[in-house]
Amino acid sequence: MNVFSDLGQGILAILTVQNLLLLGAGVLLGMVVGVMPGLGPSAGLAILLPLTFGLDPTGAIVMLAAVYYGAMYGGTITSVLINTPGESATVASTFDGYPLAQQGRAGPALVMAAVASFVAGTIGAVLISVAAPVTAAVATTFGPPELFLVVMAGLLTLIVIVQGNRLLGALSAVLGFAIATVGIDIGGGAQRYTFGSSELINGIDFIPVAIGLFGLGEVFHMLWKGGHLERLAYVSVRAKGRSFWPTRHDVRESRGPMLRGSVLGFAVGATPGAGATVASLMSYNLEKSVSRTPEKFGKGAMPGLVGPEAANNAASAGAMVPLLTLGIPGSASTAVLIGGFLMWGLQPGPLLMEQNPEFAWGLIASMYLGNAMLLVVNIFCIPAFASIARVPFRVLGPVVIVLCVLGTFTVNGSIIEVGIMLACGVLGFFMRRIGMSPAALVIALVLGPLAEETLRQTMIVSGGQLDIFWERTTSLVLLILIGCLLLLPVVAPRLSRLVRRRLRSVGEQRADSAEREPDEHKV
Repeated sequence: MNVFSDLGQGILAILTVQNLLLLGAGVLLGMVVGVMPGLGPSAGLAILLPLTFGLDPTGAIVMLAAVYYGAMYGGTITSVLINTPGESATVASTFDGYPLAQQGRAGPALVMAAVASFVAGTIGAVLISVAAPVTAAVATTFGPPELFLVVMAGLLTLIVIVQGNRLLGALSAVLGFAIATVGIDIGGGAQRYTFGSSELINGIDFIPVAIGLFGLGEVFHMLWKGGHLERLAYVSVRAKGRSFWPTRHDVRESRGPMLRGSVLGFAVGATPGAGATVASLMSYNLEKSVSRTPEKFGKGAMPGLVGPEAANNAASAGAMVPLLTLGIPGSASTAVLIGGFLMWGLQPGPLLMEQNPEFAWGLIASMYLGNAMLLVVNIFCIPAFASIARVPFRVLGPVVIVLCVLGTFTVNGSIIEVGIMLACGVLGFFMRRIGMSPAALVIALVLGPLAEETLRQTMIVSGGQLDIFWERTTSLVLLILIGCLLLLPVVAPRLSRLVRRRLRSVGEQRADSAEREPDEHKV
């Protein structure tokens, strides 16, 4: 497979007036979605998904992908100006972004964040171009046992590493699997949990569940917290004068964090289940540990903003690798994108790049152009997007509710699906209240049919014997990986305690040697 020729064909597929307009619209919509506190890319993609009906698959997925990585930066604006992350991946941006804004440096902070997003997105697109064909070639050798274990490994990564309460995360995933069983049994053809409804024979559609959990659920949660009564502590920003632009010192101290965050973010994002939130927090801890002035972090350190920004944008690019090559969503946002793939009759997985190369490479090529558009829009339209952040939630909330209802009804014209969406909105609210994970539910809902199908195929091939999982080399490696993931919660705390003790003993030895040196000089 010639990467350069395939990428060139993808760029040519994107360079049409319609696709460029859809790409630009996706970038702008993503920025708006990210700027609105309480939404984020998952809710934005779920709400905007019905708008892509009637478009060709390439243009539609390019637009949705642009919304995805555009929303990543949009959330940074609220993190810096009002100390409110647009979504979980920009939480780390509040640690030093808001202190910089309080110091009157909101302009340089947002400009450097935009540059970091562009650099990380471009590096991520380059790494996708290299990694996706290799991963797809390896994945073509996978059989049903390997695909089933990959699905399980992705869910375990999400539950064990990302989710705070692992029991609640596992319950969320089980609930998603349960919803995925509604409909026709793929093995025997019998109806399951349809309760005599003809509209449930084909199962519960992904769109009303996603819109309800992420759209309505977030609105209900914000209302419960009193978001409609809050007054935001907004920091203004002006795009005029030298104070808007970063200094040479800002650029110099941000180059290392930018590159480290890009590579780290892509690696973490390409791990199924990890996602941009983990990448940004890991990048912040990394930059603080390697910095010569760690005491400045949390008080307005530019590397503390640039590193996480690069990491979360590179992670959004890295999440495309398992999405395109394995059909495994790395996050809730990419789970919504998989829903879009399936709606247009495209099956993400090892054969996607062979059977639909113009689509897969068109999506990868759009990331190069989309990041360039995003940089221009970010820098020159920062004040305009910053003003959107001041829209009170009492105005935004009703608009989101109306869009959720209309978007759900537009898909199939089904009142039952609107009811499912409303029920999932209430479910999403209570899941947030008790600490369950809507992301784990949605990913399990998307992966449920694939997990069931591959497990059935494995049992048919092996005659019902489980030996097949450790008799094949690839399956055995995946089983060992799953075992390591299950042991991680037990081993990681002990390792961290050992490291802290070692560092403490080294510090005490240095202090003792420093005390002895003056005495030796006296003698």
